[in-house]
Amino acid sequence: MSLGILRLFKLLFIAVLVQNLYASNKSFDFDLIKKGQDNDNTLLIVGGIQGDEPGGFMAASLITTHYTIKKGSVWVIPNLNFYSIIKRSRGPFGDMNRKFAKLSQNDPDYDSIKRIKKYISSDNVKLVLNLHDGSGFYRKNYIDKLHSPYRWGQSSIIDQSNLDIDMYGNLEVISQRVCEYVNKNLIREEDSYLVHNTKTRLGDKEMEKTLTYFAINNGKAAFGNEASKSLPVHERAYYHLLALEEYMRVMGIEFSREFELTPRSVKNALNNDIYISFYDDKIKLPLSKIRNSLKYFPVKKDGTLEFTPSNPLTTVIKKGNTYTIHYGNRRLAKLSADYLDMENADVNIKMKIDGNEQDVEFGSIVNAVNNFFVLPETGYRVNVIGYVNKKHRNESGLKIKKQQIAKRFSIDKKGKIYRVEFYKKDKFAGMILVEFDAKKAKNLSLAIIEEKKIAAKKM
Repeated sequence: MSLGILRLFKLLFIAVLVQNLYASNKSFDFDLIKKGQDNDNTLLIVGGIQGDEPGGFMAASLITTHYTIKKGSVWVIPNLNFYSIIKRSRGPFGDMNRKFAKLSQNDPDYDSIKRIKKYISSDNVKLVLNLHDGSGFYRKNYIDKLHSPYRWGQSSIIDQSNLDIDMYGNLEVISQRVCEYVNKNLIREEDSYLVHNTKTRLGDKEMEKTLTYFAINNGKAAFGNEASKSLPVHERAYYHLLALEEYMRVMGIEFSREFELTPRSVKNALNNDIYISFYDDKIKLPLSKIRNSLKYFPVKKDGTLEFTPSNPLTTVIKKGNTYTIHYGNRRLAKLSADYLDMENADVNIKMKIDGNEQDVEFGSIVNAVNNFFVLPETGYRVNVIGYVNKKHRNESGLKIKKQQIAKRFSIDKKGKIYRVEFYKKDKFAGMILVEFDAKKAKNLSLAIIEEKKIAAKKM
């Protein structure tokens, strides 16, 4: 058999494997998240068309989770090519941003392209913004290999200078305005933005296949925003957000955000405020702190793992008895399944945290300094993962200290957070996490005391 035929068989084998994985995980469909109030002056933001450009899709995700649209309409697709994002690939089935001119119905991306075209073509949408991370730094004249007309990073992309439409047809003027705003807020001078007009109609065959050119040909103002791949992800996201906010101002869209727009604050928002909940909030995991692997994780006997992420870039992929949590390009943790029957319960659990009695919901994270205690009258069997007491199968009614729990069973890398699981006979009912953090517990106690003082004054 020739080397050429062997190579062909190898490629076909890989393609079948990829297709099977894709088909077995239905969590790869992209999200359309609408913010504000629908009107006919809608901004459509697209991130994740290429999965190896995290600055763009991370910025789009922050718009969905950390921004409030006070006036106007914003639609966000933060994960257009979600499978590509998970695979950290430009496109497992080819570059999706080259599929908007012609595409076979047999292409694995066909349904996604058809769907995004429908949103772009919506009468409500007036401006489309596609977020990318590009190589190097775009410059009109050649300086060196990293700074040249052949690079794409730190630029605002337009296909042509003007478009004959009722709103936002002055593409170059808008693009220049955005660049000027970004350039007032640079981290360093090298990061300056320039308008990059690809003049697609003059024969750029590659750009004719792109999302923005499809939008242009359907009467929509369309722009690409490119942050440089030479920058860390949080700085790329920072520049995307600067540009996004100026596009919103161009459209008269009013907004607020939950953090100061600085590189450090963007990094904090991306890395620290991420969670995932399971089974209608019976379990909640703080993903910024999670270990790489958790054993004996409660999963329904039929293998289904129902989850709700705190952002649209988080998903869970099943392979055998292992469930892997992904956040954007990052694989955060592997969960080894403990298959169980599930109890439908919606109750509060009475606990004493450092001697203070509290009503605690399943899925909560409580803070302790020294110890915790589950009151036995709850009626549930309690299992503290990592705590060993051979005399007691049910660990309710026991005062448990941090030093009595094996550190390797913590759910976090620092060994502070531990699982307290609740069972009705042999059915799993829910989980509470106890975090041994003296500073957090002290601040929480002070807040509770202050609340009681305020309530007492009102009486």
